Formats: sequence, C-alpha cells, structure tokens
Amino acid sequence: MILYTIMPEHLIFPVDEQAYTKQQVIYYDGIPFLVQETETKEWEIVRNLSTNPAHFLEQKYAPGARFPLSTITS
Repeated sequence: MILYTIMPEHLIFPVDEQAYTKQQVIYYDGIPFLVQETETKEWEIVRNLSTNPAHFLEQKYAPGARFPLSTITS
C-alpha cells in the first residue's frame, strides 16, 4: 500500500514515547542539537536546532552525524 499525504510521518505513525526519553538537547560547538546516545557511547544528531542557516550546510552538523560524549559544550 502506498500512502500519499502531506502529513508528517510521525503524525500518521506515532513513535513509542520511550524513544523520546532517550533524546536530549545539548550544545556542540555552541550550536543546539537534539541528540540521542548510541550503543558505542557517542551522541548521534537527530535534529539541528540552530537558527543560523550556515550551520545546516556543514556536513558534521547533519542528522545522523556522531561525536564523542566528551565534546559537549554548554
């Protein structure tokens, strides 16, 4: 079945709330990110929360990018 809609996927197929408890907002290089901890003790970027458009062009700040737990800045 193919579902054509303008609605975001998370509204049609809601995710279990426990998945959201693993996520938190942190600052990395002074930029806010929504991240989740991986099994390898790294942070994985879920969403870039910056208001600066230039931050979205940097590959190292893209969703899915990972960085060590020790590199967090506040």
